[in-house]
Amino acid sequence: MLDGVHLTLLIGPLPVPVPAPLSLIEALQSVQVNSGRNGSGFQLTFSVGKMSLIQTVLLPSGALDPMTTRVVIVVTLLGVPQVLMDGVVTQHQLSPSNDPGQSTLTLTGEDLTVLMGVVEMKLPYPALPDAAKLASILGRYAMYGIAPMVIPPPVDTPKNVTDGYEMQTGTDLDYIKDIAGNCGYTFYLKPGPLPLQSIAYFGPDVSNPLPQPALSINSDWATNVDSLSFTLDGTSKRVTVITILDPITGKIPIPIPLPGIDVIKPPLGARLIPPAKILFSDEMASLTPEDAAKRAFGLLRRGADSITGSGSLSVARYGSVLSARGLVGVRGAGVAYDGLYYVESVTHNIKRGEYKQNFTLSRDGMISLTPVVPALP
Repeated sequence: MLDGVHLTLLIGPLPVPVPAPLSLIEALQSVQVNSGRNGSGFQLTFSVGKMSLIQTVLLPSGALDPMTTRVVIVVTLLGVPQVLMDGVVTQHQLSPSNDPGQSTLTLTGEDLTVLMGVVEMKLPYPALPDAAKLASILGRYAMYGIAPMVIPPPVDTPKNVTDGYEMQTGTDLDYIKDIAGNCGYTFYLKPGPLPLQSIAYFGPDVSNPLPQPALSINSDWATNVDSLSFTLDGTSKRVTVITILDPITGKIPIPIPLPGIDVIKPPLGARLIPPAKILFSDEMASLTPEDAAKRAFGLLRRGADSITGSGSLSVARYGSVLSARGLVGVRGAGVAYDGLYYVESVTHNIKRGEYKQNFTLSRDGMISLTPVVPALP
């Protein structure tokens, strides 16, 4: 690895993976970890010889079998450890080669949410608010070191038992995402802060308020990224019009426009891009007042970010590990595009002597709201 960068790999059975043996570490060619708002995944590529430990012991014994093998990836930069991934192998691919030393084994996996999506259930939840349902579901996965962080929705009124009750008819992951989608929340697992620990976050899609070191482009000696580009999509913003029935007669439809502005995730630009689309949602009139309020709150939070950015950097040059679901500053891109951005996704690419990251950014609005951005880690 690079000077000041150390990679730690734990691999083994689901309950307690162990440090990878030396022969497996020496065979490791590359590590890729994808982290974003829609989930996380990883790929490990190993070189395989005819008499290697992988061919003679690990594969025949089932030690690397999908859905039973857990992988924990930890990167230590300048003495500070960071858990990049705690997940499960979902498939492996063996690629033999006629050329000496070119045979490889690739392990592909996802974070621990994959365990929540394998068993379909039919469970009733009588007179329980959404927060209590989530606590009950996530409690089943405490054995894997998953600690729930559940923020109740603004409108969370349980049904009266005499009026019926809700049923879960799918997997735990599908049911949780349905609840999150109905109230405009998000759900994901954040690995760490220690190995074999994860935080299951259910709540508004907010970012870490402490900005990460700025991404500098076109700044001579201060440049710390390899590439960075921005795209302004004028068709991404929209206004959603919902229809409710008047509370007196219950027959007259009343249209209510909802602006595409997320009150929890405020715009980071001073000049907002006007909406170009108007959509109508006709599913609100048949809902109860509580469900309609929850759905409207969810639609209000689905404001699209009109500006997206993408680029790549070397961790050695950047001096820090860029993390997803946080804020980061940009400088050197010009008055229109400098300022703070949300980090939507990050891909870690680790090889011997190399640690690079690809990233995507987003925000709504042009021209920075802040006069300066943090430049140093």
